[in-house]
Amino acid sequence: MSILYRSDAARAAAWASYFARHAPDLDFRIWPDAGDLQKVEYLIAWQAPAGFLAELPKLKVLFSSGAGIDHVDLSAVPAHIPLVRMVEPGIINGMVEYVSLAVLALHRDFFDYVAHKAARAWDPLEVPPASARTVGVMGLGSLGCAVLERLATFGFRLRGWNRSPRTLEGVETFAGADQLQPFLAGCDVLICLLPLTPATKGILNHELFAALPKGAALVNVGRGPHLVDADLIEALDSGQLSRAILDVTDPEPLPADHPFWAHPRVFVTPHVASMTQPESAAPILLENIRRAQRGEALRDVVDRGRGY
Repeated sequence: MSILYRSDAARAAAWASYFARHAPDLDFRIWPDAGDLQKVEYLIAWQAPAGFLAELPKLKVLFSSGAGIDHVDLSAVPAHIPLVRMVEPGIINGMVEYVSLAVLALHRDFFDYVAHKAARAWDPLEVPPASARTVGVMGLGSLGCAVLERLATFGFRLRGWNRSPRTLEGVETFAGADQLQPFLAGCDVLICLLPLTPATKGILNHELFAALPKGAALVNVGRGPHLVDADLIEALDSGQLSRAILDVTDPEPLPADHPFWAHPRVFVTPHVASMTQPESAAPILLENIRRAQRGEALRDVVDRGRGY
């Protein structure tokens, strides 16, 4: 039985080491040293080109090496092959850290003080309590719920919006298109953690920004195509939005001449909010393989109808 890893080369050795220690019965291969593709039954990949998948006639499961699956062309994955997304503590912890940092930096005017330092200006700003600000999260999956749980420890007022209804302790929740505008109307900081689907592409647009309180801030850690770039710049320049922190862009890498780089109210990081950590991800993935071997249901299988 063969497993092929076709993802981040820098972490390939850690994955191979784990499988060598804990699953010596499995033939773990690293792309491009794939050997006989006719024998590959499990594929761990970030990108899986349609032509490549066609070369794997015995493929049983396709594992995404990240939390998202928008990089996979679902039409190229045969219907009988489950697509499993990565849900593991390393991804969740990284996202919680990044979003907490972003929200606190906005709350405590960190970026204003960066500008003050450059101008050598000693100019204290008023410090409101966290309880005076409302943070809203779009997308109440495992990442969104973990982010809200951590933000609660700082005392922020919390809101959450999801496609389907969810109930979370200490969070005012909203669901569906009809409740999106009421949700937005109370958010001082908006965090996008939605999956990328045809329904959510371009959701961060002029209409959505207009529904936020004037001066609200945006943190996008979902996907770059969620955002309409020109609408964000317009909202920032008009003062409707105060700042934006973007960990994802479209395209990636962000071109050197893109206006986000020069905009004083946009802060960009190179898609680093969270990353799969082999030491915590490999055990979870191996357990899913063992479940498949035992004929048991796999965990975290993507619902193709919903796209996540």
